[in-house]
Amino acid sequence: MRDADESTIVQLLPAERAKAFIDAVIAIAMTLLILPLMESAAELDDNDGAGEWFSKHQSQIITFVISFVIIGSFWFGHHRVFAHVERMSQTLLWLSLGWLLTIVWLPVPTALTGRAADGSSGVVLIYIGSMLAAGAMWLLIRIYLGNAPRLHDLTGAQVRGGVGDGLASVILFAAAGVLTALVPSVGYYSLFVMFLSGAVQWGVAPLLRRWTPADGTANQSAVSDDT
Repeated sequence: MRDADESTIVQLLPAERAKAFIDAVIAIAMTLLILPLMESAAELDDNDGAGEWFSKHQSQIITFVISFVIIGSFWFGHHRVFAHVERMSQTLLWLSLGWLLTIVWLPVPTALTGRAADGSSGVVLIYIGSMLAAGAMWLLIRIYLGNAPRLHDLTGAQVRGGVGDGLASVILFAAAGVLTALVPSVGYYSLFVMFLSGAVQWGVAPLLRRWTPADGTANQSAVSDDT
């Protein structure tokens, strides 16, 4: 299955075009995050001060900042990894589209915070669940790259480290969701568990040592193709 997928490397959409498309979609998603705040600012009455507006939309502003930072982190991670990706297989394209779907969806739960009561556990769970979905799709991409060395020039150690990072994020997003479900009053503060990423990565590292992904061979494949 893996060899069949790698042998049908998509030539219709080179890696550079796919990277540019992904960057554009992420940029649009990050821009959409601000729209609910712009709408609320436009509805500000002349008698209302800026302080009152900030107080009224405090949770909405917080989730905007969190979403912006997290999407930015996803983009930064994608940029670092895909700088080493030379080719796109059909599977990698579909995984990337699935990941983009979760990114494009993030402005929706972010906007919901302005339509629901502050700290509504349902809204918080939808928000965290959306983050979890994005993290899970990114983890699948990292795992797939570990099984498709012809597509990239990452070392096996880099792939394994990236999977550990992605796995830690998924675990912590899930933990934040469970914490919110059990203690609704915690609200968005449950996301502070993300600061434990380093500790969780250290914890899962021994499990990942059993997995030895091969070094990427994209550059070698390119040379053989040219010859």
